[in-house]
Amino acid sequence: MTRTSIPIGMQGEIVRKALHLLIALVPTLAALSVPFTLALLAAGTLFYTLAETSRRNGHPVIMVSRLTLIASRAADRNRFVLGPITLGLGAMISLMLYPEPAASLAIYALAFGDGFASLVGRLVPGPRIPFAKGKSVMGSLACFTAVFVASSPLVRTPAEAALVAFTATALEAVPSGDFDNLLVPVGTGLVAAALLGL
Repeated sequence: MTRTSIPIGMQGEIVRKALHLLIALVPTLAALSVPFTLALLAAGTLFYTLAETSRRNGHPVIMVSRLTLIASRAADRNRFVLGPITLGLGAMISLMLYPEPAASLAIYALAFGDGFASLVGRLVPGPRIPFAKGKSVMGSLACFTAVFVASSPLVRTPAEAALVAFTATALEAVPSGDFDNLLVPVGTGLVAAALLGL
């Protein structure tokens, strides 16, 4: 009996998006204490920045540098891997800019929308979106569905959840590289705050 192995590139994508999905814990922590959550995110982002700088200077940090290499895309391995920094900043900016529930909606768009869009886009074949640098229709549908489901308990109507999900999906489709970790939550949070009159 043969074992089906996951391609190396897909393994990295799964690890990267698993780390991405962890950001969904931020609203729960923030419900206990926003200052503590911001301090935790800032400390984690700073620690990663120092570890990645050390790796780039030839002094890898145990576990962190290894995990960075596993989770990084092939094109990123010979340069500073920026994704975890923009991920932490995206969550911090959302907490600082928006009141609840807009902050949670912004962070869930970042965690679930961006996370599932990438995984499904790579795993499920389908047409690509023109001018979106390889992003797929199936990935965008996964983004919309994930954000719609995550948003529904936090808004008043399905139409509001659909608008939040559409915003996140449109922003995720913009070919912005690692800066989608800033674009998706900030843009989604802005729309959510306006929609909810916050």
